[in-house]
Amino acid sequence: MDYESGFSTPKAKRTKLSMNNFLLAYQSLGVVYGDLSISPIFVYSNIFSGKLKLSEDDTEVFGVLSLVFWTLTLIALLKYIVIVLGADDHGEGGVFALYSRVCRNSKLGLIKTPIVAYEHFPVYEFQTPYEENRTSLMIKGFFEKHQRSRIVLFLIVLLGTSMFIGDGVLTPTMSVLSAVSGLRVKVPGLHENYTVAISCFILVGLFKLQHYGTHRVGFLFGPLLISWLVCLSMMGIYNIFKWNPAIIQALSPYYIYKFFKVVGIDGWSSLGGIVLCITGAEAIFADLGHFSKLSLRIAFSALVFPSLLLAYMGEAAFLSKHKEDSQLSFYRSIPESIYWPVYIIATLATIVASQPMISAIFSIISQCRALNCFPRVKIIHTSNHVHGQIYIPEINWLLMLLCMSVTIGFKDTTAIGNAYGLSVITVMFVTTCLMFLIITTVWNQNILLATLFAITFGSVELFYLSACLVKFPHGAWLPLVFSLIILFVMTIWHYGTSTKLAYELQNKVQLDSILNFSVGLVRVPGIGFVFSTIPDVIPPMFCHFITNFPAFHRIIIFVNLQTVALPRIPLEEHFLISRIGPKEFGFFGCIVRYGYKDSRGEFSEFEEELLNKVSEFLLLEGSNNVSSSDESNENLMMEISEKMPLRDEVMELMEERKAGVAYMIGHTDVLAHSSSSFFKKNMINLVYGFLRRNCRQVAVALRIPRASLIEVGVQYRV
Repeated sequence: MDYESGFSTPKAKRTKLSMNNFLLAYQSLGVVYGDLSISPIFVYSNIFSGKLKLSEDDTEVFGVLSLVFWTLTLIALLKYIVIVLGADDHGEGGVFALYSRVCRNSKLGLIKTPIVAYEHFPVYEFQTPYEENRTSLMIKGFFEKHQRSRIVLFLIVLLGTSMFIGDGVLTPTMSVLSAVSGLRVKVPGLHENYTVAISCFILVGLFKLQHYGTHRVGFLFGPLLISWLVCLSMMGIYNIFKWNPAIIQALSPYYIYKFFKVVGIDGWSSLGGIVLCITGAEAIFADLGHFSKLSLRIAFSALVFPSLLLAYMGEAAFLSKHKEDSQLSFYRSIPESIYWPVYIIATLATIVASQPMISAIFSIISQCRALNCFPRVKIIHTSNHVHGQIYIPEINWLLMLLCMSVTIGFKDTTAIGNAYGLSVITVMFVTTCLMFLIITTVWNQNILLATLFAITFGSVELFYLSACLVKFPHGAWLPLVFSLIILFVMTIWHYGTSTKLAYELQNKVQLDSILNFSVGLVRVPGIGFVFSTIPDVIPPMFCHFITNFPAFHRIIIFVNLQTVALPRIPLEEHFLISRIGPKEFGFFGCIVRYGYKDSRGEFSEFEEELLNKVSEFLLLEGSNNVSSSDESNENLMMEISEKMPLRDEVMELMEERKAGVAYMIGHTDVLAHSSSSFFKKNMINLVYGFLRRNCRQVAVALRIPRASLIEVGVQYRV
């Protein structure tokens, strides 16, 4: 078994430098790095849009460039590319992937899967390979002892997740509007309403492309971003040598010290603009499920980072000689002879820039939905080769409407930039907090190492966060509003779902009551699949059904779908079959285990596979009665075949399948008990009820054929 520890990547299969990795690296340019690569368009203009002004001695230019360089190096390169990518959850990234690792096999989190879902599950056994150190035990003990600490951690994770989703609204808006605004360089009298209309037109086209899938979009956007990065590099080199070759000295951290010494509080307020140079860094980790770690590292180190460094240095060199052009410094720095070709590439690149966040949001929402933290939505897997590449229609069109609303409402890249910076740095700080828990409780490292990580990156992020919060009245309120709405929805959905599951577990039906009631029951031909939310438990819905309609199929299979805290599960581990009650009663239990990133095929395939597993279970059950003296599989199967009751039972299963298959599922109304508090009544009856009525129904999500569906209406008073 393979284990993960320290800041190294897992000891699983070491990825080789193959054509596949270079192909993924190429695709990642169009899907992951667009947001990060488009930042030079608006970073300097946002930094110098406030109180910070340029002086004759170039202190501000050199200081800002030094801050941009070290922020990119520390956060994007060292934190994400080198360290955080190694904390993947079996190939998946993002805030929720980190949290699922923390929750797994410990009591640090609120997301739990019944332990029965992990029985006979080899993949799960790797979680505690070594003896835990004192630090790990101490931290786990604290969270296990204090329920409120687990709630706070869960809310922090949801805050980071909701901020990230809100970031997906701001990224396309900021990128596209910044690019279109470049028209004012050549058309000074252009009214802002025209730039807004053009931006909205581009946004509609961007979101209409999403249904083609990440891999196709990656191939389409890849050449555009490579062209864009080449343009940035060439322009950077040109501007450095033409305007100020001495700008390379700004890479020294001394100029950061000098910057704050000279400009003081105005320098601190400018940090909100400097944060924009790392927008998209979180998407590197969140989009990991679409690619491999090696491919992301190759693309960033070989092309993205050098190109960005040259671009920022070149623009700073131009600014040092053209201080009056600080608001449109990027477009002013483009040589006149190539302005329009570069502008067209820049506009197209802004479309690419929006792709990382859109793809990452699809991944994050898929994870949240699978772990009961988001209402059910339709998830379409767009690639047969890369499991993480998905498309969610409802979220795609909602994002489009929100992006257009922000574009029309704000019209100003400065205010949007303030909002953008706050959402980005909040997600990064939440990631740092979760990484502290990963290092101590998952990687089992010394607390000093975890503290060094948290202080190194957390202090920088808190410094930036404080500067962003000051701009709350000037646009930074927007991501907080978005995140609070999303946080509210996710919290209520998780609370309502957990309350419903707790009710079903508390009111589970005992098998004895079914057996005692069986005298007056009629058994009809066929197989009945009864879907239950609790494993190895007969749901109240089934008892309610036979009480009002005393008949059911000769073979009943209670199906419980479980999403475990792992991204993917091997196909051979999906089904766990057991027998319920006496053999002659024909009751079986089936736990179907999925990872939170597993795709679910057509229901006909599911039915075929499940019945095959039941048949295998019956054969295995028979083989357990065979004498241990059997020395060959041939003799074993011969003896099994001689067992007439067993053969008859398998044949009966096949015959009943021919007679017909029906699917029974509960159509549940969840209402708060009359004695519940006013708050609980409103949350359960109004908010949770509204979400359940308007999300994708269970039968639709499972793709159950309507002609064979039996929905049992039942009301829970929780």
